[in-house]
Amino acid sequence: MSHAASPAASDPRDRLIVALDLPSVHEAEAMVDRIGDAATFYKIGYRLAYSGGLALVQRLCRAGFKVFIDLKLHDIGNTVEDGVRALSDLGVTFLTVHAYPQTMRAAVRGRGGDGPTILAVTVLTSYDQADADEAGYALPIADLVALRARQAAEAGIGGIVCSAAEAASVRSAIGPSRLIVTPGIRPAGDDVGDQKRVLTPAAAMEAGIDHIVVGRPITQSADPCAAALAILAEMG
Repeated sequence: MSHAASPAASDPRDRLIVALDLPSVHEAEAMVDRIGDAATFYKIGYRLAYSGGLALVQRLCRAGFKVFIDLKLHDIGNTVEDGVRALSDLGVTFLTVHAYPQTMRAAVRGRGGDGPTILAVTVLTSYDQADADEAGYALPIADLVALRARQAAEAGIGGIVCSAAEAASVRSAIGPSRLIVTPGIRPAGDDVGDQKRVLTPAAAMEAGIDHIVVGRPITQSADPCAAALAILAEMG
């Protein structure tokens, strides 16, 4: 597992984040090798992080890859601040927290001046309006996303994780300098799985998304490298 050099900022591969939602570090490392030079940026979430994946994070960073730790931190302020401070030492590029004002302010304190970009998760892309209603949210999803985006900007958060369908309202709330990172992206004609608010890679780019996160369409493909390259081509 190696990556000879960090790509230039203009490299389109930097906009595609491959989600390593795999059960073991061994399988994740094998997947990185299979994808090869088609990807430069990887996401590690709960499943892998809690199966030895934090050590993999360090190896990926040392190999020149960018890494997004997606743990969606949310706890009392001191706990979030300490957790972000500890994770910042790993050398990651992105780290997620839930977009509650107290949590976001604590995360910004914990990252310090040169830690990872903190991304706030507004409303999970597996939620539709019925799910939000069931969870007790009084606002429509679009309004809730916009509110949390405004609160994130006020807290000094570096970017927002949201559905591409809400990108325009989020961009209006956070301005041009903060990032929008979007999961729930599926290639044209692909099975949407458990995601309920999805867009294709091309539509995501047209919506002004900075980074898209793609997992199963790549990692469950017979040829993950070719699948990643096809998504890059679809991104345009």
